[in-house]
This record gives sequence, structure tokens and C-alpha cells, in this order.
Amino acid sequence: MRIRTALTAAAATLLTAGATAYAATPATPAAAEHRPLAGLRVLISNDDSMQAAKASNSDGLGLYELRRAMCAAGADVVVMAPWQVQSGKGTAVTNGGVVTAQRRAALPAGYEGDCASAPSRGAVFGVCLAAGPCGKDTPSATPADTVKLALRGGLRAKVGWKEAPDVVLTGINSGPNVSASVNDSGTVGAAVAAIDQGVPAVAFSSSGDESNLFFPRENYRAHAEFGARLVAGLRARALLTPEFALKVDYPDVSTGQRAKPPVWTRVGDGAVVYHAFEQQGTSDSFDIALGLCPVDGTGEGECAEGREDADSTWLLDKGHITVAPVTWDRTYGTPVEARRTLNRIEQYVKHDAPRF
Repeated sequence: MRIRTALTAAAATLLTAGATAYAATPATPAAAEHRPLAGLRVLISNDDSMQAAKASNSDGLGLYELRRAMCAAGADVVVMAPWQVQSGKGTAVTNGGVVTAQRRAALPAGYEGDCASAPSRGAVFGVCLAAGPCGKDTPSATPADTVKLALRGGLRAKVGWKEAPDVVLTGINSGPNVSASVNDSGTVGAAVAAIDQGVPAVAFSSSGDESNLFFPRENYRAHAEFGARLVAGLRARALLTPEFALKVDYPDVSTGQRAKPPVWTRVGDGAVVYHAFEQQGTSDSFDIALGLCPVDGTGEGECAEGREDADSTWLLDKGHITVAPVTWDRTYGTPVEARRTLNRIEQYVKHDAPRF
């Protein structure tokens, strides 16, 4: 089990900080009835940035839908997310220089008052690699950077949180993170950064429409509302654990269909999206492109899926919400130390998790 780093104010202290255990704040019966996340402190990050400016909805709109749903359920929410889109960064970190956590004053239209009654008012910070204000073209911190910054002094300095949040939520990502793409995902990487510090984490990713180029608000909203209910259920059962993260992917529901019930899955062993490289003539340069595997089971080679309980199969082919546990420990064959908790969460997902 990883230990949770205590929040500190100075960078020198961050490097030598000790650990403090932090239990999730229980909700009172009245709060649990109407605001099931009352008293829960939530850090939200992602890999799509906090800009939410693109017409495709691919640069952080899902983050604001998640923030909205969590505040509506009573949570105290703070956002620390990359300044620019950082999709595909995995668990990458920045090893030197300066970062700036800049608070966003003007939020995207329609989301301004979502957290007005929360203690931290849903503060949104974009994190850039600069010793000063973040500008339009300022390089961005990675998803893992933002979580590490938040947990190692950022939350204390910016909003006064003296202890770790109860849970870190990442996403909602523009596009699913399933099969081999999980290793590249900054959404999942940010969640891994949280459990690496002993803080429970859930990574959310939503499917796009049939074009895979547009990410409907309807998908984000349905996923966010499901996510709030899922986290509330985990909290009520004392199942918010730092032993492993949960990866939750949501199908496309933008044409009016409902998501099918949650399924407990494994990360698939095939690919859904892969990197392709095409040489530019006879030069030393190669164009990078993303290839898309078929989702109907006809894929071959790296596109072939060999697991019946693969997240990609249940999400993309069958239209279910998928939930999979993800751990920071990459040692092959490591025993599952939290087997009882894992089994309890599996049973919750299979039998009691929210349905629509």
C-alpha cells in the first residue's frame, strides 16, 4: 500500500514530507439523503486541459460536467488540470523548471454557478510550465504533474486544504481509454499519480459520437451523473480505496439510447487505437497518425482482442458502462493485497452500482 503524502507549503518540505492517514469524511444522515457527497473533498484533474474552448468538446468540457455533478451532490471540489491538452501523456512528469497554477476567473458559459455553495467554490486552476502568468501558447504541465502539485503543496497554498482530498477524480476524457490505450492515457496516468500518493482515485472517460471526432455534451453529462452516484455508493460502503484506481468508461448515448448496466472488466489485451508511422519519401522524417481498429471482433494482429471480459468489447461493441481496477504496481505477478476490497467493489459494480 502506498502512503499518502501530507500537504505542505514549501517546495523544500515537499521533497521530505512525511505521511498522514486521512479518512473519508462521513456524511450525516440528512446530507446523505439529499447530498450524498456532502463533506467529501474532491480534487479533479484530466488530460484534456481546463480550456473547454473547442467546438469538438475535446479540450476539457467533460471536466466541467464532472465538476457540476460532484458539486450538485454536495462535494467540495477543486480543479487542478493541465493548461493545454495533454492527451496521451500517460504518467509522464516534468523533472525541472517552474510550474504556475493559475486560477481561471471566467468559466465556460453555463458552468459559472455550479459550485457557488461549496466551501472552495469549485476553484479551477490551469497548471503551466512557466514562472509567471500562463498565456495562450504557454507549455503545459502533464496530468501527473497537476496531481502531484496538488497533493504536495498546491492545494494548501491555493485553497487552504491542509490534508489530502478524500478522492481524486480524473476526466471526463474525450474518448474512451480501453485496451492498449490505457498505458498512454493521461487520464489514467493522473489517477495512478493519486494512488501512488495514497489517495483514492477514479478515472472517467466517455465515448464520442460515431465520427470519433465530436464528443457530445450528452455523453459527458450522463457519465458525470453516473459518476456522482457511483462515488456516493463507494463512499457509503467505505470502498474509496487507495490500493488501486478504478477506470470507468461510458458508451455513446448521444442519439437517445441508454447506457447498459455497469460491467466489471479487465483492460483488454488488444488495441482499439494504435500509432502508425509513414515515412516522408526517403527522408529521415515520419508522419505520425492514429489508426483505428474494428470493434466488431474482426481485428487481426495487434487489433485482435483475446479476453472475453475486455473493457473494449463490453464498452464499444455491447454498449455497457465498464469498470476496471488499475494499480500503480507494475511488478508482474504481484499478489493482490486488497483482495477483500477488490471483491467487494466487484460485487458492488455487478449488483448495486447505479443503473439507468
